[in-house]
Amino acid sequence: MKKSINTILKFKNMKLLRTSLIAFLLIIPLFTSAQEMVYKPINPAFGGDTFNYQWLLSSATAQNTFEKSIDFSFGNESELDNFTKSLNRQLLNQITSDLFREQFGDGALQPGTFMFGSLVLDISQTSDGLLINILDTKTGDQTQIIIPN
Repeated sequence: MKKSINTILKFKNMKLLRTSLIAFLLIIPLFTSAQEMVYKPINPAFGGDTFNYQWLLSSATAQNTFEKSIDFSFGNESELDNFTKSLNRQLLNQITSDLFREQFGDGALQPGTFMFGSLVLDISQTSDGLLINILDTKTGDQTQIIIPN
């Protein structure tokens, strides 16, 4: 008899639990609501509010660790210094022209290897055009020039 009472109580508890759960699941949708999720950008460059621009700029400036060094020497040279540099450039240009004319003549550059002091010029013909490799034997710096056909 004791077992049957426990079984009946368990059955009633289960029935009550099941009924409560069903009622709860039916009532929840009545009190909930949903809305559409919309993305709104912050940055004005991407369609955000233009009033955010100053705040974004100040934040970026505060985080910027790059220090700009202003070291322009445009107006610091005298006329004499400018004239001296110009004269040096013209003299070096004239010497280079004379060396090339002496080495190659007045015609076109011919393939081969040539030395001018510490510079080694290697001239070769490729499918792209005339290839000139310039090697500084003192520093190891190398430059490549291609003159198209």
